Amino acid sequence: MEIIINGKKVTSGDILPVIPMRNLVVFPQMIIPLVIGRSKSIRATEKAFESNKLFFCVAQKLSETQDPQINEVYKIGVICHIIQILKMPDTTIRILVEGIKRAKVLKYNNQKELITAKLELIESEYIPESPENSALIKTLETEFKEFAKLTRNFPEDILITYENIYDTEDKVDFIASNIELNIDTKQQMLEYKLLRRIFYLIEMLSKEVEILKIRKKIAGEVRSKLTKSQREYFLNQELKVIQKELGLNEGENIEVKEIEKKLKKLKLTEEADKKVKYELNKLKRTNRISPEYTVSLNYLNWIIELPWGDTAKSKKFNLKKAEKILNEDHYGLKKIKERIIEYLAVLKMVDKIKGQILCFVGPPGVGKTSLGQSIARALERKFSRMSLGGVRDEAEIRGHRKTYIGAMPGIIIQAMKRVGTKNPVIMLDEVDKMSMDFRGDPSAALLEVLDPEQNFEFHDHYIEVGYDLSQVLFITTANDLYSIPIPLRDRMEVITLPGYTEFEKQKIAQGFLMPKQLKNHGLNKDIKVEFSENSILSIIRNYTREAGVRELERNIASVLRKIVRNYLNDNYIKYFKVNSNNLSKYLGVEKFSYAEISKENRIGVANGLAWTPVGGVPLEIEVALLEGKGKLMLTGKLGDVMKESANAALSYARAHYTEFGIEKNFYKNKDIHIHIPEGAIPKDGPSAGITMATAIISALSKKKVKADYAMTGEITLMGDILPIGGLEEKLVAAQRSKINNIIIPKKNYKELTEIPKQIKKGLNISPVENMQEVLSLVLEN
Repeated sequence: MEIIINGKKVTSGDILPVIPMRNLVVFPQMIIPLVIGRSKSIRATEKAFESNKLFFCVAQKLSETQDPQINEVYKIGVICHIIQILKMPDTTIRILVEGIKRAKVLKYNNQKELITAKLELIESEYIPESPENSALIKTLETEFKEFAKLTRNFPEDILITYENIYDTEDKVDFIASNIELNIDTKQQMLEYKLLRRIFYLIEMLSKEVEILKIRKKIAGEVRSKLTKSQREYFLNQELKVIQKELGLNEGENIEVKEIEKKLKKLKLTEEADKKVKYELNKLKRTNRISPEYTVSLNYLNWIIELPWGDTAKSKKFNLKKAEKILNEDHYGLKKIKERIIEYLAVLKMVDKIKGQILCFVGPPGVGKTSLGQSIARALERKFSRMSLGGVRDEAEIRGHRKTYIGAMPGIIIQAMKRVGTKNPVIMLDEVDKMSMDFRGDPSAALLEVLDPEQNFEFHDHYIEVGYDLSQVLFITTANDLYSIPIPLRDRMEVITLPGYTEFEKQKIAQGFLMPKQLKNHGLNKDIKVEFSENSILSIIRNYTREAGVRELERNIASVLRKIVRNYLNDNYIKYFKVNSNNLSKYLGVEKFSYAEISKENRIGVANGLAWTPVGGVPLEIEVALLEGKGKLMLTGKLGDVMKESANAALSYARAHYTEFGIEKNFYKNKDIHIHIPEGAIPKDGPSAGITMATAIISALSKKKVKADYAMTGEITLMGDILPIGGLEEKLVAAQRSKINNIIIPKKNYKELTEIPKQIKKGLNISPVENMQEVLSLVLEN
């Protein structure tokens, strides 16, 4: 028998160097590194490498024998091929070898330098194909795979290599070489016939699999019997040992102990107490250099800094003092102040109002935010303001989960931390300016905050436990009520703050803005600055167009800056007077001008009064008759409601043509053009109805309208006059335009009792119920 190895023929009877192995049996197809240290083995390796790189590898019977004799090694081994050789500095040799073929020793020759042997090659064995043999091989494979599955740390690549072996004898040798067997047993696996080897491996693997299953079952039962406290005890003991080995002494746990001390002083809820204890135990077990340590530490610090039981006693505040504070901080706003005082009175009586969240709605600059500050001052509570303008992420309200890097609670919990008390006044500014995107809807998150039925247990994503917000007085502000989502609007009591009248702005400037700006500009008692009443009115009328007083304050500041400059440049003059004549010297040319009202009685022109967010304005409504086919033209940037009022006025004129001496078929041959000047400014609303009707009837009847009359009111097809809004602002516009005779709906007459006398002074106000009364007053006979 012969075989070819790397192009070299090996036959039975060949003599090869012998290397005896201690505690190792090499199998065919097995690749293994060897360290050669004994002198005879080194010489055998060198001789093999110099010739055909082949040697005979055989196990010695006793591992402790240093120089084995011929009778101390087995007769059957494996011919091996040297793949790689490396000589080490310590005279040992490291080789990588591959088992090639089983061989039997015919004769050993123990020379002085090395051992050689005359070998007989052992032929490979094959199993005949039969159902019994196939079942036998399948059983062996199943047992081996089950053994690999149950054995801890069994390399996965061994199973992958096994799947790529196709020869049955090679598979059996591969299994034998990769399971734990003693040297004698492995030598028997090298010497036995193939079928005997298979049966032996199946028997041995079956026993090992059963033992492994029993061990796994026992381990599971033991683990299940260990209680939670026992596990924690063992883990804590191990942790102490680890900390001791790492040199973590008690001094480094001062931070944790300090937190534990602070936590004990808090009046936590049951849910919060349970969560805090869990996080504290987790902190104690966590290494300081671990990221989890910082997460738990930050969380516990937030819990400590939140107010859990600290409240300011709300019954301490005095109602009269609260009213005085509101009057000191704000001029006018009589109805608003009354509503706030009523709210505070009930709050004082019951110490807690459930179900009332105030929402101040009004134009910019009318004092919504400062009202919230005044309420907090009157209640002697802490105040926190946060702007919601531009907020578009739900996490801004509810916070982020603490597992995220840089996570923080939402703005509500942050505000509670800043104020340090459970019953502050929190103002949510610009609640109508929130938006939504893919990150969520912040207005939906606010529903829980502002709902008294839910906010006693507000859940912030970072805090993870319910937090009581029921003692917080929430106040919201908005410019546009209809931009607030309906569910959110439903949870609030809306208080509308209208724009200030000119009279109110004048008083605010004199009583609030002037002293504030004089102080800000360093103009003390040594320097006298005097503003005339007309100068302030001129600033209001000609340099501002606003509902509030912010622009007015900026203009006053601009005047004072120039006065300070003049004071420093002109030999320190100590008296300055600002009047309507020299105002342009400080502020430049006038920025705004109101429409001039003609004092001449004309046909087809009637004076109306309109409300705008920045105050009342007079309107001259013009009507022209043109040759045509009855078309109605409307110009002046009119809204839909105003257009409908124009149609209603025209229909009323047609229905009552006989009463006013109008041609019956005028609508067949005349086009009617209605125009309201200042066409760039949008106009809308029904209150110009009677003014348009008057102008139309005047144009059709050729009767002049008295120029010293202005009117406001909604008209119906029957000629009835309906009530309107913004009466106070409209009367101010009439005063400014020096129109003395005012026509208003009779249903608005009762509102005159609430309008300041200064506004009504010099006005002749005529309440009317129908269009006939209007026309009898304004049309010339």
